[in-house]
Amino acid sequence: MRQIDTDRNLAKAILDELRGAIVSGELVPGTLYSVHDLAARLGVSRTPVREALIQLAERGMVRFERNRGIRVLQTSLHDLEEVFAIRLLLEVPATFRATGQRTPGLVADLRSRLDEMRRAAAEHDETAFMAADRRFHEAINMASGNLRLARYVDSLRDMVLLRGSSTVDTSRGLGDILAEHEAIAELIETGGADEAADAMRQHLLTTARLLIAQESAEFSGAGEQIPPVSYDWTRLAN
Repeated sequence: MRQIDTDRNLAKAILDELRGAIVSGELVPGTLYSVHDLAARLGVSRTPVREALIQLAERGMVRFERNRGIRVLQTSLHDLEEVFAIRLLLEVPATFRATGQRTPGLVADLRSRLDEMRRAAAEHDETAFMAADRRFHEAINMASGNLRLARYVDSLRDMVLLRGSSTVDTSRGLGDILAEHEAIAELIETGGADEAADAMRQHLLTTARLLIAQESAEFSGAGEQIPPVSYDWTRLAN
């Protein structure tokens, strides 16, 4: 981790640095860390570090242990199942609402994100591609008008990153993922709210099923049988 420049937005800088260290694996899942040690490594006082850790605990990334410090948590297979269920429940109606509201600038923003994804796919830069992917989803969720929803969904993506799993070059390529986003953007642009929401649902379902199948294979290889996951309950009947 880098030392924090106190001239910057200190609270956000500390949060971003700790979150990045957890996602990258620099702060190892299952390991205990003291607030004092983390503050020393960042070159700041303990109070803002503790405040950032409280936010990370709310995201399910760390856990405070009384008189011991904080422990970095490992995302489980069940966590992945729950994350995608919540994303289906929130992002699908958010896409419907964002499309119907025709928020100024949304179409241009999505086109910009898609251009970033195309360039990253051409260079096979998964990190840049996924960063643009994240901004694509965030733009739609923000355009729904519910900022808490957008922030919460964005925090859920960190739990998937904690697992260290990706479908890229395992179950599908960057071009396949790009095509799914292009379909969503096109439907948002043409104003098909129902169709755009359905395209978002199919995109999330595809990602969930491929990722969970990959992760389940590890357990099956160890002799543990994992029951299939159904997300039918996330689609409410009219």
